[in-house]
Amino acid sequence: MINLAIASGKGGTGKTTVAVNLALALEQENIQLLDCDVEEPNAHLFLKPDFDYKADIGIPVPTINLAKCSFCGRCAEVCAFNALAVFQDQVMVLAELCHGCGSCTYLCPEKAITEFERPIGVIESGTVHGIDFAHGRLNPGEAMSPPLISAVRKLGNPGSITIIDASPGTSCPVVTAVNGCDFCLLVTEPTPFGLNDLALAFQMVSKLGIPAGVIINRCDIGDDGVENYCGEKNLPVLQKIPWDIELARLYARGEPAVLHLPAWRSRFRDLYKRILELRKGAVR
Repeated sequence: MINLAIASGKGGTGKTTVAVNLALALEQENIQLLDCDVEEPNAHLFLKPDFDYKADIGIPVPTINLAKCSFCGRCAEVCAFNALAVFQDQVMVLAELCHGCGSCTYLCPEKAITEFERPIGVIESGTVHGIDFAHGRLNPGEAMSPPLISAVRKLGNPGSITIIDASPGTSCPVVTAVNGCDFCLLVTEPTPFGLNDLALAFQMVSKLGIPAGVIINRCDIGDDGVENYCGEKNLPVLQKIPWDIELARLYARGEPAVLHLPAWRSRFRDLYKRILELRKGAVR
């Protein structure tokens, strides 16, 4: 069993397309797909699962008992995110900046701080095509996605092949989604933008110590910069997906290719075998 993250340095490379089709190609296995792109989850639009579980997710935010507070400023001093401001007879809590770390509560000398749960989003799970599916949906206007991503990952079953669809980029949400995974599949496109952001994503997974491979989507457009970079970095290109009108039509209808084109089911199953071989070599 393996935790496989699918990431990309930039949006629009086809990351969710790869995640969904790979999960469906392996549906005869014990498979799970976690959509951790909680700001814009869209895997459900292709899989159309029946959700049977839903839960609100929040983070602990401080509230101040002014009757106990001595206005010493210790809470603001220890807050790394500037979520508290202490005045002569008042304490301002900027809840949207709070990361829920609990330092202010723990270190308050007067024990004047308690915490309440501030909702930031929901998680949902269900099944489709024999696949266990879960995703998170961040509330509009919220900036704190990592706690919600962590809640989605906690729904992972250690006995499953778990595919994690991360958000684009290389910032905290992506690190939260991919950290601790066994392998990371980086989806890119053969353009200067694709190359630039692939390099950033590869640096990220390298820092995290996660072995990686590349899928080049729309491989017959653009230039050979991505392939040259992969060759220089000894980064294996595991599959190339051409610009294909039939694939585009299926995508536009919200239909995964492997449900309609048997050749692509075989290609995605072969992709998984390559990943297992690389993972085995990395563990050695």
